[in-house]
Amino acid sequence: MVSDLLLWAGLCIFVAAMGPDPSRDLAGFAMVTVPRLGLATVAVLVGRRYPLAALVVLLPLGPWQFGEGFATVDLSWLLPRRDVKIFPLLPTSPFIMWYAYLTGRRLAGTWPALAAFCLIVLVGVTVVPARGGDLSLWVSMATGLVGTYLVPYLLGLLRRRLLQQRRQARTSAEAQARLRERARIAREMHDSLGHDLALIAVRAAGLELASGLAPAQVQAAGELRIAAADATDRLREIIGLLREDSEAAPLVPVREDVPELVGRAAASGMSITLDLAAGPVPGLARAVVQEGLTNAAKHAPGAVVAVSVGPHLVRVRNGPPRSRPTARAGGLGLAGLRERVRLAGGTLTAGPAGDGFELSVTLPQAEEPDARPARGVSPPAGRSGVGDLQPAQEPLERDDRERDRRAADQRHR
Repeated sequence: MVSDLLLWAGLCIFVAAMGPDPSRDLAGFAMVTVPRLGLATVAVLVGRRYPLAALVVLLPLGPWQFGEGFATVDLSWLLPRRDVKIFPLLPTSPFIMWYAYLTGRRLAGTWPALAAFCLIVLVGVTVVPARGGDLSLWVSMATGLVGTYLVPYLLGLLRRRLLQQRRQARTSAEAQARLRERARIAREMHDSLGHDLALIAVRAAGLELASGLAPAQVQAAGELRIAAADATDRLREIIGLLREDSEAAPLVPVREDVPELVGRAAASGMSITLDLAAGPVPGLARAVVQEGLTNAAKHAPGAVVAVSVGPHLVRVRNGPPRSRPTARAGGLGLAGLRERVRLAGGTLTAGPAGDGFELSVTLPQAEEPDARPARGVSPPAGRSGVGDLQPAQEPLERDDRERDRRAADQRHR
């Protein structure tokens, strides 16, 4: 590559500057500089992929000349000599420092680098006695090893660790994004497909019990109801695969307000009453009502359902079923809704109520209201029969008012 070629040219120039002048001492140039040029060529060839090998190849060109240094200090209070060179510098020192940095930046294992540094220290320990063994030479050699090899290696190692942390953070963010998307898909499948399948089963059950149909038509309606129940079970399995237990449930509801949701369920054949109190409608009201209607359609077909929505309380109560349930118990809807209510600071209770079932959610304060609140609900135009909304039953209304009054008294206290 061009960068390697430029690096090789620069290294060769500095190596040539360190040796004898070929115009005056050709033999010395051939014996000293030419082998060094060969080492420089080998170092550049292997340095990109194996920087530690390049570092070892350039070992003869290391900071073993103590004539020049980064600084000169006076250590006469400790040493006989005054001009002690700190961090010896040679023309090849920047190139050696570069490969030491690359070693820390690219080499994953520490043992090869430790072995190479032991070899470098051994060379330095051998050079100092050969030059007289003066204490000032030991200081120069030690600072040269630290400045030329150790510090660049540690900088490269630090850079590699920082990049690894950045990659791990990016990978973790991507994984969290994938998990959130999976949870969103699972929630949408549960909220939309699960609810629609339950309504299909309700329609099929209504056809199965309708009078005036031929036996073949009744059988087809029953098969449709069973098929919708089986599809609901398979959907539950898929949702279980998509949703992780450690994830928080998504908090964004589908864009449909409570009256529209109840009207669509009523048009499918459910008998529903809606009591929408004045004031802001909690943001979780739609999710609570949808879960309650879905459970009522699956586990209590034909039951009368009473929906009550207030600023702090959302309740869905159904009576006893009039036909066989269309699904098995054990879904994840209530578990996900319970988590959403908990994150909103509310409480959820669900269980038998008389001869039916009640889902109740209490919220500490009113949340963002639905876009289109309404006092009542009517089935879509052109629909009649089993889909019409039924009048509110007096016992249910009386119980609701009594429970609301008790809750209000407790809050005042």
